[in-house]
Amino acid sequence: MSPPRNDIETATTCPICHVGFAAVRRQLYCTPACRQAAWRARATSNDLNTVSTPVLPARGRREHTVYACTECDQRYLGEQWCYDCVRPCIRVGLGGSCPSCDEPVVLDELLNLHNDDLTAKSRENPASTKPGAV
Repeated sequence: MSPPRNDIETATTCPICHVGFAAVRRQLYCTPACRQAAWRARATSNDLNTVSTPVLPARGRREHTVYACTECDQRYLGEQWCYDCVRPCIRVGLGGSCPSCDEPVVLDELLNLHNDDLTAKSRENPASTKPGAV
């Protein structure tokens, strides 16, 4: 059994890469790279101004984005240029192709349409929204 306070005889494990090493004096990390990685992890975890929001990966985002031409209002999926008007398009939002008509559809519009349908049904038949109603 090695003495707990004797740094020369005590083997230490790096908390970042989990590699055993012989510590020199009060060394906590095996390399300066691990020391810097630990500092960066502490610095970013203590920053209260950063909000972790889910972000789609950088690759493939444009493939699932709907763009619209400002001149002719034509929508494109993954294309940022209107070849008919020879103009750049603006981003409308994330979406995809409609399975029935194969037109580009934005997810926000689908969700709002679905919410509008639910509120319209609840106005028509208020008893259908109550729990236990048949």
